[in-house]
Amino acid sequence: MEKIQKAEKHYDYLLVGAGLFNGIIAHEAAKQGKSCLVVEKRAVLGGNIHCREVEGIMVHEYGAHIFHTSSREVWDYVNELAEFNHYINCPVANYHGEIYNLPFNMNTFSKMWGIQTPQEAKEIIESQRKAITGEPRNLEEQAISLVGTDVYEKLVKGYTMKQWGRECKDLPASIIKRLPVRYIYDNNYFNDPFQGIPKGGYNVLIDKLYEQCDVMLETDFLEHKDELMKTADQVIYTGTIDSYFDFCFGKLEYRSLKFEHELLEEENHQGVAVMNYTDSETPFTRKIEHKHFEFGTQEKTVVSKEYSVEWTDGMEPYYPVNDEKNSSLYAKYKELGDKEEKVFFGGRLGEYKYYDMDKVIESALKAWKEILQNR
Repeated sequence: MEKIQKAEKHYDYLLVGAGLFNGIIAHEAAKQGKSCLVVEKRAVLGGNIHCREVEGIMVHEYGAHIFHTSSREVWDYVNELAEFNHYINCPVANYHGEIYNLPFNMNTFSKMWGIQTPQEAKEIIESQRKAITGEPRNLEEQAISLVGTDVYEKLVKGYTMKQWGRECKDLPASIIKRLPVRYIYDNNYFNDPFQGIPKGGYNVLIDKLYEQCDVMLETDFLEHKDELMKTADQVIYTGTIDSYFDFCFGKLEYRSLKFEHELLEEENHQGVAVMNYTDSETPFTRKIEHKHFEFGTQEKTVVSKEYSVEWTDGMEPYYPVNDEKNSSLYAKYKELGDKEEKVFFGGRLGEYKYYDMDKVIESALKAWKEILQNR
């Protein structure tokens, strides 16, 4: 890739935002000999999967990203770009110093109730679920109706409250449509058969995706919109859709995250990559020890505390708030977006939709095959 200060030629595609969605578009376009200009607000490529090296450790600067998919096509696609390790996500929950395995499985139930068999666990959960009669009216009732009171109180309530900044009784039941409950001794968090982390971090993957592009970093597309729109035949926009239209219908809402990264003079801080803090008193939601993503043996370690915070202007928008009000507002913006002949809106912010990484790739490939390459 070539980093440039100013576009000096005409391109086939202008890619606004340098995350995974546009990376796939860039890679597919390059296969067909098409030219791409990438415009990115940050000083680095990769969006939220960007990694920073500290003492030989690849730090997931914008939160833990564990690649997992059930799609053989997607798995083969990313493995052609980077070599993946065999990391399996087995997080633990810390409730006032009590350690429980996640997702909820027989290891969790054995620790919580001193039991051994699936039948014992089922009987306890069934008994506790009866506390909720009728249709659950809020998240608290929905969670108890799924996993019972003990699991809810220790492993769901405080964590969810911190995530959303609201009491569980004040959140809609629809947020938790299901909670994974396994009556087997299995700590593998994901059901997907393919999972891992790129060896050397996600930058290896991102650099490969964008290697044929001209790149303008630390450039706000919206501040130079009229000028930049002239530089390409097609625009793929992965920023916030409401900002593109100057918030004409009002602002969409998000949850944001704050991180505190710390280099520690110790070899192994918590013994696991991801530890969730599920009590309400601990201000952060989880601690990430990055070296464990790649089975690191470095003498030092980097640990990140992750805080879930209310989003305000100027903050990074992480999670769309897909409630009725915001979904209705997004529908208005989507209608405007569909009328833009030259611009395609994609990705988590462009579509106001939470995406796992494999689903971003599927969405980008679908958009490329069905729409973008034929425009």
